[in-house]
Amino acid sequence: MKTASQVTIMVNGVPTRVREGETVYGALVGTGVLGVRTSRVLKEPRGFFCGMGVCFECLVTVDGVPGQRACMTEVREGMEVITDE
Repeated sequence: MKTASQVTIMVNGVPTRVREGETVYGALVGTGVLGVRTSRVLKEPRGFFCGMGVCFECLVTVDGVPGQRACMTEVREGMEVITDE
């Protein structure tokens, strides 16, 4: 049985080992990060909703580019992910 290799990404400044080829969404949930931003009006924490790129609830900053959908972005070695939480 072949095991997935791992890569290191930075999540809010913390080095994090995750499976290569998974989405940022999967990596964040797998490491216990469930809230990725706050609502504009009430400033309440917002988490993941649809998981397939439709709702835009999972927006994060990836390598300095804001507004990236975590559920549609695949992790890669050295990637930097910033959540608003």
